[in-house]
Amino acid sequence: MNVMIIGSGAREYSIGLALKKDLKVSKLYFAPGNGKSSALGENVSIDDYDSLADFAHENKIDLTIVGPEAPLVDGIVDIFKKRGLIIFGPSKDAARLEGSKVFMKNFLKKYEIPTASYIQTNSYDEAAEFIDALNPPVVVKADGLCGGKGVIIAQTVEEAKKAAKEMLSGESFGDAGKAIVVEEYLEGYELSLFAVCDGENYKLLPAAQDHKRLLDGDKGPNTGGMGAYAPTPLIDDKLYEKIEKQIIKPTLKGMKKENMPYEGVLFIGIMVVDGEPKVLEYNVRFGDPECEILMPLIKSSVLDLFYKAATKDLGDLKIEILKSYAVGVVMASENYPYKSSTPSQIIIDEVLLNELKDRAHISYAGVSEEDGKLFATGGRVLVCVGLGDSIKEARDVAYLMCGQVHFAGKKYRSDIAYQALKNG
Repeated sequence: MNVMIIGSGAREYSIGLALKKDLKVSKLYFAPGNGKSSALGENVSIDDYDSLADFAHENKIDLTIVGPEAPLVDGIVDIFKKRGLIIFGPSKDAARLEGSKVFMKNFLKKYEIPTASYIQTNSYDEAAEFIDALNPPVVVKADGLCGGKGVIIAQTVEEAKKAAKEMLSGESFGDAGKAIVVEEYLEGYELSLFAVCDGENYKLLPAAQDHKRLLDGDKGPNTGGMGAYAPTPLIDDKLYEKIEKQIIKPTLKGMKKENMPYEGVLFIGIMVVDGEPKVLEYNVRFGDPECEILMPLIKSSVLDLFYKAATKDLGDLKIEILKSYAVGVVMASENYPYKSSTPSQIIIDEVLLNELKDRAHISYAGVSEEDGKLFATGGRVLVCVGLGDSIKEARDVAYLMCGQVHFAGKKYRSDIAYQALKNG
């Protein structure tokens, strides 16, 4: 089969790595890909969705997998399906679960799916009145897509009102903030759950936990994600059962009832409060860096999982997960997430340790290649992934791999998976 992956980050690279191992994959294409994805397949420099559909038709692409949220919200799946092409991802209507925080919260309320109390509004006065009724912290969210950065956790009433005013005026996030959601702050611990769906059936992958803050100890600004690990010990069979019964099944049933059956991967951000799961957000694609740690944990065919989901045939599929743990550590450029950084050459030491050869790899994101040299071009540059028989072993392997990578201004957290390891 010929497969095309839409996107350019480490998420898409990791999907490519997993597919490369499948003997049923004849050729891989990345649109647009990055400086290292060209080692896995062919990079395609086409960003117009109709032209990409033309390319898929002309090159007999059997399956297209969409990585990032923006093309999904823009409707790339609808364009491909109208051409009779097989594509993995939700429709434009279904992608509103991520594309609009207002739509998402109203959907949760309508189908009685547990979430924080909230209001949606485009009125500052209404927002301020609701903020006054809450005990800080207060969560203020821009309605539209903001690259994972449109959520402010305000520590005071004044800070919350300031965030609301700046969003509604367009100062913070432009048009994405012209409508906002203000909600109560939930105290608990977060989980990332991923259900691969075909509109009716789903397959649940191991629960992960990511690290959004830039600095150790969950300090500093929010980022797109600085690391993740899976499976997390912070979930048991009872909690999985609650999540499936109270969240996943009602979501799929509700989306079908709204005439927008959900196909693709549903990423549910969950806060566990006193043992009860509540939805923080939906995303309509794999998390990044969660995807980088989930792909190597899937022992069965990743191609079958994506293809059967895209062709509404998940029902009888059996997926097999390795009895291992994975930890991913993001290495970012010097000025991330504040501003762009000067490109810097990446040097990777020769891997001599057997534990690194067998249990570690790098998923590349913000990199380019010139004259055979690899450069960090800014943002999140790459992810060092380690596998192990325990979380500690996987973490140690990931950090050993970090020690093999060198570029000017590199930054990364030193405490990924600390939540799972702090009690021993």
